Amino acid sequence: MVPLLLEGTEQRPISWLRSRTLPASLRILIQAEGQQLVLSLEKNHGLFASHYTETHYKEDGQTVMSTHNSTINCYYHGEVQGYAHSDVSLSTCTGIRGFILLENKTLMVEPAFEPANDTHVIYEGHHLHFLSGTCGHGHNISTVSHMSAGGLPQSFSTRHKRDVQKTTKYVELIIVADNREFQKQGKDVEKVKQRLAEIANYVDKFYRMLNIRVALVGLEVWSDVDKCAVTQDAFTTLHEFLDWRKLKLLPQQPHDNAQLISGVYFQGTTIGMAPIMSMCTAEQSGGIVVDHSDNPLGAAATLAHELGHNFGMNHDTPERGCGCRMTADRGGCIMTPSTGYPFPTVFSTCSKKDLVASLEKGVGMCLYNTPEVKLLYGGQKCGNGYIEEGEECDCGETEECLNPCCNAKTCTLKGDAVCAHGQCCEDCQLKPAGTPCRESSNSCDLPEFCTGTNPHCPANVYLHDGHACHNMDGYCYNGICQTHEQQCITLWGPGAKPAPGICFERVNSAGDPYGNCGKDSKGSFAKCQARDARCGKIQCQGGAYSPVIGTNAVSIDTTIHPQEGGNIRCRGTHVYLGDDMPDPGLVLAGTKCAEGMICLNRQCQNVSVFGVHKCSGKCNGRGECNNKKNCHCKAHWAPPFCDRAGFGGSVDSGPMRQADVRVCVLMCMLSYVTTADSSAVAMGVLVTLLCLLSAGLIVCLKRKALVQILCINKKSAIQKLRSVGQKRAHSLPQTQSVFRVSPQHKPASLPLHSRCDKTSHPSSEPLIPPHNFYSLHRLPECPPRCQPIHISHLMPITGLQPLPSVPPHRTLVSHTHSPGRAAGFHTLPHQLPYTNIQVSAVSLRLSPCTRYPNIQKPILRVWPNHIVVHE
Repeated sequence: MVPLLLEGTEQRPISWLRSRTLPASLRILIQAEGQQLVLSLEKNHGLFASHYTETHYKEDGQTVMSTHNSTINCYYHGEVQGYAHSDVSLSTCTGIRGFILLENKTLMVEPAFEPANDTHVIYEGHHLHFLSGTCGHGHNISTVSHMSAGGLPQSFSTRHKRDVQKTTKYVELIIVADNREFQKQGKDVEKVKQRLAEIANYVDKFYRMLNIRVALVGLEVWSDVDKCAVTQDAFTTLHEFLDWRKLKLLPQQPHDNAQLISGVYFQGTTIGMAPIMSMCTAEQSGGIVVDHSDNPLGAAATLAHELGHNFGMNHDTPERGCGCRMTADRGGCIMTPSTGYPFPTVFSTCSKKDLVASLEKGVGMCLYNTPEVKLLYGGQKCGNGYIEEGEECDCGETEECLNPCCNAKTCTLKGDAVCAHGQCCEDCQLKPAGTPCRESSNSCDLPEFCTGTNPHCPANVYLHDGHACHNMDGYCYNGICQTHEQQCITLWGPGAKPAPGICFERVNSAGDPYGNCGKDSKGSFAKCQARDARCGKIQCQGGAYSPVIGTNAVSIDTTIHPQEGGNIRCRGTHVYLGDDMPDPGLVLAGTKCAEGMICLNRQCQNVSVFGVHKCSGKCNGRGECNNKKNCHCKAHWAPPFCDRAGFGGSVDSGPMRQADVRVCVLMCMLSYVTTADSSAVAMGVLVTLLCLLSAGLIVCLKRKALVQILCINKKSAIQKLRSVGQKRAHSLPQTQSVFRVSPQHKPASLPLHSRCDKTSHPSSEPLIPPHNFYSLHRLPECPPRCQPIHISHLMPITGLQPLPSVPPHRTLVSHTHSPGRAAGFHTLPHQLPYTNIQVSAVSLRLSPCTRYPNIQKPILRVWPNHIVVHE
C-alpha cells in the first residue's frame, strides 16, 4: 500500500513531506481492505509544552540537554472522513506510523520493513506481535477510589462545587527511558526520543475523550547508565524510580507526572505498575512500564493504564458492569485487567465515573492551571484553535468559529473587544477583579478570583500540607483532607467509624498480613511501633456487614478484652493481592495519627516537617498559607502578608471582589488601627474622613443607604461578596485550551532517603508507599477449550497462595453475596474448566495466643461460606 498526500485536487507521494516544513493539517489517502480511506489530520500542537526539554548523557556521564526549538513536531491527530466516531493518531517522522480506530476494528499502518517507493503495510491490530498481560492483582480493589456500577459513592455524588468534567485538565508529563531500552533501540538516542514522543502522542489521544490533555515537558534517555536501580523486581524498581523522581528530577524540572519506559522484563508477568490516586503528589505521581511490543502502541496502552491508576481509575472487572464501546475481541477498554489484542484505545463508563470521583475528592489539584498564551510548539497558524505568539485570539477556522469577540480570519479581537477566551472574559470584556472563577472543591482547596487584568483564571492553589481541616480531625495533604473516619466509610460504608486506639496498637503490632505497617525491604510484614500503630492497617467499627470495596476483600474481626472488662471489636480487611502490591487496607499517607502528628511513610511524624506553622506565621494571624508558601488573606486584608487593609485573597489566587461603601469605611478604619507612627496616623485619619464624606454624599443621594449603614446588618459585607460571587459563578463560561502556565512544584521537605543516589542519600529505612498500587501482568496463552471459572467462594483455590494463618483472637469472615474470582495476578499452569465450587469447610492453622494474655483460647466453628473464630 502506498499512501498519498492530498493537496486540493493534487495527489503527491508521502515522501514529499520530507522536503518541506510539516503543515498544520494534512489529508492522506490510503487503501485498506479494498476501500479508500481519507485521513483528515491536524498537528498535535499541544503535545510539546513551551518549556519542553530533551536530555541524554554522554559516556562519561556529562548531561546533554536541548530545548523544543531543536525538535520537529511530526505528530498528528484526526479522523477518517465519512466515518462517525473514528479516531486517528499517527506520526510522519519517518513515513506514516500509527493507528486508525473505526467503529468495529483497529487498523495499524507503518512503513514496510524494506520500504520502496513509499510502500507501507496496513493490518488489523490483532496481528501485532506482543506479550499479552493483566494487572498484577486482577481486581479493582481500592480503599480510596472504589466504584459500583450504579454510580458515584454517596459521599461524592451530591457535591459538585467544581464541574470537573467540563474543565480541561492538563498533565505535564516526563517520560524516561532506561539504559536497557536505549540498548534495545540500537543505542540510537534520536530513535528512542522519537519512540517516546510517539507513545505520548497516543496517550494524549486516548485521554482527550476524558477532557484531559497530556503535554510533554521532557524526555530523558539514560544513555550511559541507569540513574537508579532497575531490576527484575517491579516493586523495588518502582520505588527506586519514584525516589529518584522526587529528589532529583522534580527539583530540576517541575512536572505533574513521570513514567519510566523500561527494556527490562520484570519477574513473573508484570509489565506495569503505578500507585493509585497519586496524581500531582511529589512522592508517588508516576509509574513504570515495560516496552513489551514491537509497536509503540503497546507501551502507550500500558502507560495510559498506569496513568489511569494515578488518576484513581480501577479495573473494568465483569462484576462492575462497565460499558465499553469496543468489545473484548476488539481490544476492550484501557482499564481492563487483561491486555489483549488489539491494544485498547478507549475508556469505559466505569473509568469515567472513577475519574470524576477522584477529581471531586481533590486528586489532581495541579491539573487546573492557566493555559500559557504563547506558542507551544510546531509553527504558527491562524485558525488552528491555539493562541500563539502574535495572535490576540484563535477560534478555529472561519466556518467553525462561534466566538463573537474574535475575527477568525485575522485572529484579532473585534471592535471594542478586550478578550475572547477565558473564565474571566464575559461579553468580550474582562470580568471585574474579585469575580470568583474557580470555587474550592473541598475543605483543603482555596478559591480563585479574576484579577481584572487577565482573561484566564489564576492557577489552582490549595492549603499548605499540614493545615488542620475537617473540624480539626485531619490535616491537609496534597489538597485532600485525610481522616481515619473517611477511610472507614470508604471501606465499610455509611455508619463506619475508626476503632479505639487499642485496636490499632494490638492488631498492628503483630507484623502479619492482618496487622502491620507495610513491608520492609525484604518483603516481610513490618510490625508497627506503638507510636506508629495508627499508620498501619486501618481498624474500624460499624458500617456494612462486609467490606464495600470489592468482591475479593474479606473482613478480619479481632475481639480484644481490656483489663477494665468488656469486649472491643476491631474490624480490619484483607484483600487477596499479589506480593508486589501493598495492602489497600493500610492507612493513607497524610492521615492524622495524633494531635500535631501525621502519617508519612508508615510513621507517625510531627506535622512540623511540612513547615506549615512557620509559613503561616508570616500571615499575621489574618490568613492561611497556601501550597506555594504564600499567604491567602482573609477579607479586608491584603497580600502578601495580610498586614494592611485590602480585599483578601493571595498573590496566586487573585483578590476577592470589592464590596460596597461600608467595606471602604471599614478598610479605612483598619488602616488607622494598624498604623504604627504619628504621621501615618494622621494620614489614616484623613483618609478615613474622606471615606466618611464620600459615604455621606451617597447617603444624601439615596436615603435607603443610611438605614443600611447605621443599622445592624444581619449579613456582613463579605457574605454579600460571596453571595454575589456565587450568582456570577453560575454564568461563568468554561473554555477549553491546551495552554497553561507550568505549576511550580515544591516537594515537601521530608527526611526521605533515596536508594537511587547511594552517595548523596545513604540507604536507611525503605520508603513504604502511602498509596495503593496496581501492576499490569502478562498472561500465559489459554488452551483452545478454555472455559470461564465460576467460583462461588472467595477463598484462594488451586494454583493460588494459601490464606495466611489467622491468629486465634481474630475472626475472618468470608462474604459470598456475589460470585467472586480468584486473584488474577497468579500465573496458572493451565486454565481448565471448573464447575461451581461450594466451600463447606475450611481448615485454618491457628497460632497460640501467647502474645495477648487477656485473650482466651479460641473455639473454631465452621459453616458453609463462613469462618468464625469465637473467643
